[in-house]
Amino acid sequence: MTKADESTAPYARLSPDVVLDAVEELGFACNGSVLALNSYENRVYQIGVDDGFIVAKFYRPNRWTDAAIAEEHEFSMQLAAAEIPVVAPLAIGGASLHLHEGYRYAVFPRRGGRWPELATHDERLWMGRFLGRIHAIGAVSDFEHRPRLTIGRLGDESVDVLLDNDWLPEHLLSSYEGIVEDLLDAVESAFDAVGDYREIRIHGDCHPGNVLWTDDGPHFVDLDDCMMGPAIQDLWLFLSGNRDEMAGQLAGLLEGYTQFCQFDYRELRLIEALRSLRIIHYTAWIARRWHDPAFPMAFPWFTENKYWEEHVLTLREQRAALDEPFVISS
Repeated sequence: MTKADESTAPYARLSPDVVLDAVEELGFACNGSVLALNSYENRVYQIGVDDGFIVAKFYRPNRWTDAAIAEEHEFSMQLAAAEIPVVAPLAIGGASLHLHEGYRYAVFPRRGGRWPELATHDERLWMGRFLGRIHAIGAVSDFEHRPRLTIGRLGDESVDVLLDNDWLPEHLLSSYEGIVEDLLDAVESAFDAVGDYREIRIHGDCHPGNVLWTDDGPHFVDLDDCMMGPAIQDLWLFLSGNRDEMAGQLAGLLEGYTQFCQFDYRELRLIEALRSLRIIHYTAWIARRWHDPAFPMAFPWFTENKYWEEHVLTLREQRAALDEPFVISS
């Protein structure tokens, strides 16, 4: 397959046989069971082996350098070594990153569980404690090869992807350009108002879908987007409802969090700014991956006018939200 083919169909050669061969190459005896798990950025499979199941993750070609993946694995292993329930890759033959048929991959122990509801104060306290422990270790050293959370990377570059590739319907173009410029200015003002904050190693994409909850508590998975950034990025994605409801939820999380790690309450000012960046970046992420055949199938609404009309409306709502203070008792 040529490089051009790799860029338009990066997983075209990743057949079930290739997946099984890769796992067996590491010494596992597979029983032929292969179940694709929900993942678009990478390809992730549950594989049946003689003594149960493992999970194999095949990294998207050309996304991360080997050094960046090594930092992801090292961070996961540091957390697991501290008895924090993070599902870290297995080291086999002294390595956690492997190569087969041109695909880089890692294998993980299988962990079951459900999405966390965090419906009670005790559950939020529990989650907060683990997030505090993760950040206490994350603050010990810095990433050298992972990205930083910046307005330029998540905001400006994302807008450029959409505008440079003509994703906006003509009748929405001027509206989009106006609101996204205003919104990013407001996001920048929010960051300026906070000033210098502590950048630490964070999960980066710590939403409920990346946490498996059991009777024994949470298991954190998928550190594929770990980065340098503010602590609040790993907290706000667990919030839902109106402003008062979110403030109450965050108070519970922080009660547990601050038992293990200090929290800079100035970062509350970043919640809606970070939400705005995530909305902008998510849309550009789909656009960037549209050449992957899995994306048009998974997001067929992405090319419809209705989606873009709703997207512009959401950006307007976010602009208004940035003017509302987010306050909880410290």
